[in-house]
Amino acid sequence: MKNSKTIRHEFLDFFKNKSHKVVPSSPVIPKDDPTLLFTNAGMNQFKDVFLGIGNRPYKRAVNSQKCIRVSGKHNDLEEVGSDTYHHTFFEMLGNWSFGDYYKREAIQWAWELLTEVWNLNPRKLWATVFKDDDEAEEFWKSETNIEHSQILRFDEADNFWEMGETGPCGPSSEIHIDLGEEYCDKKYLKNHNCHVNGDCGRYIELWNLVFIQYNRDENGKLHSLPQKHVDTGMGFERIVAILQGVNSNYNTDLFLPIINKVEEISSFRYNETDESRRIAFRVLADHIRMLTFSITDGAIPSNEGRGYVLRRILRRASRFARKLDLHEPIIYELVPIVVEIMAEAFPEILQKKKHVMDVIRSEEENFNKTLDRGIEIFDNLANNILKNGQRIIPGEEAFRLYDTYGFPLDLTRVMAEEKNMTVDEEGFDSEMEKQRERARQAGKFSVHLDQVDQWNVLHHCASNSVFVGYENLSLESEICKFAFKGGKFHFVLAETPFYPEGGGQVADKGRITVENVDLKVVDVKREGSEIIHICEGPEDLNIIHARAKAEVDSGHRFPTMYNHTTTHLLHEALRRVLGKHVQQAGSLVSPERLRFDFTHYKKIEREELEEIERIVNEQIRKDISLDIFYTDIKKAREMGVIALFDEKYEEQVRVITIGDFSRELCGGTHVNHTGQIGSFIIVEESGIASGVRRIEALTGPAAIEFMQKTRNILSNVSQILNTSYENITDKLKILSEQIRDQEKRLQKIQTEEILSRVDEIIAKSKKIGKISLGFHIFHDIDMDLLKQVADRFRQKTHLGVLLLVNQTDDKLNFVYTITDDLVKEGYHAGKMLRDIAKITGGGGGGRAHLATAGGKNPDKLDAAIQHLEKILNKREK
Repeated sequence: MKNSKTIRHEFLDFFKNKSHKVVPSSPVIPKDDPTLLFTNAGMNQFKDVFLGIGNRPYKRAVNSQKCIRVSGKHNDLEEVGSDTYHHTFFEMLGNWSFGDYYKREAIQWAWELLTEVWNLNPRKLWATVFKDDDEAEEFWKSETNIEHSQILRFDEADNFWEMGETGPCGPSSEIHIDLGEEYCDKKYLKNHNCHVNGDCGRYIELWNLVFIQYNRDENGKLHSLPQKHVDTGMGFERIVAILQGVNSNYNTDLFLPIINKVEEISSFRYNETDESRRIAFRVLADHIRMLTFSITDGAIPSNEGRGYVLRRILRRASRFARKLDLHEPIIYELVPIVVEIMAEAFPEILQKKKHVMDVIRSEEENFNKTLDRGIEIFDNLANNILKNGQRIIPGEEAFRLYDTYGFPLDLTRVMAEEKNMTVDEEGFDSEMEKQRERARQAGKFSVHLDQVDQWNVLHHCASNSVFVGYENLSLESEICKFAFKGGKFHFVLAETPFYPEGGGQVADKGRITVENVDLKVVDVKREGSEIIHICEGPEDLNIIHARAKAEVDSGHRFPTMYNHTTTHLLHEALRRVLGKHVQQAGSLVSPERLRFDFTHYKKIEREELEEIERIVNEQIRKDISLDIFYTDIKKAREMGVIALFDEKYEEQVRVITIGDFSRELCGGTHVNHTGQIGSFIIVEESGIASGVRRIEALTGPAAIEFMQKTRNILSNVSQILNTSYENITDKLKILSEQIRDQEKRLQKIQTEEILSRVDEIIAKSKKIGKISLGFHIFHDIDMDLLKQVADRFRQKTHLGVLLLVNQTDDKLNFVYTITDDLVKEGYHAGKMLRDIAKITGGGGGGRAHLATAGGKNPDKLDAAIQHLEKILNKREK
């Protein structure tokens, strides 16, 4: 039996011998295609060639491409695990012709490889063609020995291939294999009929030959491409299963080692358990491959874009792990197995193995804290709905699971299906949109053009709001229009040196002089194509002349520039120290400080922060001149310029280059050379969301001032402790240990003193029949100590019950215990205390001999005691 490595080599070598260039797989994270979250086909890296806007030094190519399909048009996630042949990650074996050979050779060579190299039985192979493609059908008849009756025609749904909603496309011809009647998984359906492009497992697509001759635009219209191309794709996992003679992709050497590892971790055996657990095995084996490759190529779990897709996959895997009674993080332990299987073909996963394991483990640990609680909430919700004769999970409840417990909608859907229920997805979408609208409203600029009082047009400017503030901090400009609103003037100038808030950078401050009156500029906003200057000034100012002098406050602009350039240095330093997965997730650039949010999966160690700080300061000391220029977005990406994935860029973009250290797209204001920044210091690092960290830092004079204040604090502390700077930590450790020892001694004394009151409590107990009722109120006592009092009570007496109360401000805590002899008579502490606590506005419960509860109304405590006495009197009569 051939192993998967041999099969991959045979495919590549076959086409290499037919003058094809073996090209490496592109990353699963597209670097220069904003239309894709993930690489979903082998042709993605050749899209520019098919569109006629790029070329390669070869006309024929072959490779094995890493692919992910979990979102958008090609979304196989729902089937993954439920059947044996859908996957989130897979390899796509493919060969291409760029304006060279076409249909004849593509069909001829595909048939040769399948039937002569891999020796598949021609009688089991079927071919499909597009309904109007007479040429392809004729080549199948003339160039192969396929049975003519096994050539079928289908429409656009099956034989017209498209990469996405837009882009290259064309008619296709697919090769299917008949695995035999025993592979049909729909035999239980009365009128089921096995056929090509059917819905059972008997006929499986092996190879798709796409003849690319069109480009579909955003309006859905087809345009002929300058040249005709061939793009073929064959699912590697499927052909391996066929050639290894197994009935499932998961039984091949691509998956079995992973399944064996899951067996080792769990107490179940894949072939000896029920189908629901076999699905869990398959989900884990599939999802770990997707996670390993996507994280290796730079993705990181987050709440946006492709990061959220990773988070959904990981959380789906975590939930299925529960099916195998695996409640601790274990998914990360599967990474080394994937590396062992795949590293020969894709060595990058070996280099990033530890990083991938760290990311997955961190995400597992975070989600596991809420997963079990979320499952419990879902089960209770679902059971209540079923009791009421309903079978639909309300959209608002599905959204609550998402918002509070991190449950992606598809995870809730799967859990609902297991109970034969559905989810109100429209209601979920409605709740999601409400949340987005709340977020939009919270961050929305409060003054819009249509909200401002009637504009006064002073001059019909040829162009409004031309920003010239990169070069000038002051100028005279025409006033295009102005208005007075909310006690402030609003101006639109023909030209302005004022930078409007955007890209994380705060707006400039300064003044605008109108009619010889200085107006303080307090804010600057961009609204559409116009820059609005919001100014404070006298309401009775009479504006007649259409000229104004605009002056930016350099004391505000310059430190803002220091901080903005530093964010670029910091971004690159983070990528060098933590890894290329780091991506900007938000920023604030103000004159006082900078704040930088970025994707990373765990807390940054002190040594790493020091290294990041060192790198940034090193670039500042080098006094590197910035090179700032404009270019088109395509060239910028070819240069490796860092851009935000979700950002919408114009055709012409502004590139900020800092030597050979950093290169980013940015419209903000920057220093001329890094030495102007002076110094840099990190003041805080924190986590703001799962997978997102934040660094706050200072530069220039603010950094010096911070260091001086810190030095003064250290000086004062060293004087108080009567020690040197170097010994402050050791001295504090000694003092801390001494304080802990004192606290332990005091706690021991307090414990002994309180426990000594048990005899007094017993002596003062009230007799109700044969029962002794003990009662005592404490103030601000630890609950564990109250439980010790209860245990001591039970040891020292019999036929007794004890109610202890701890009162803190307006809150009550109860500990209630019953001796063993009364428990044997049917008394139950948990049930009794539940009734008592209700009277004080609280609740609780526990076991037969010991229970705890809380209360909200101390004024009802006497009534609660009376109720307890009433219960005991009733039992003793």
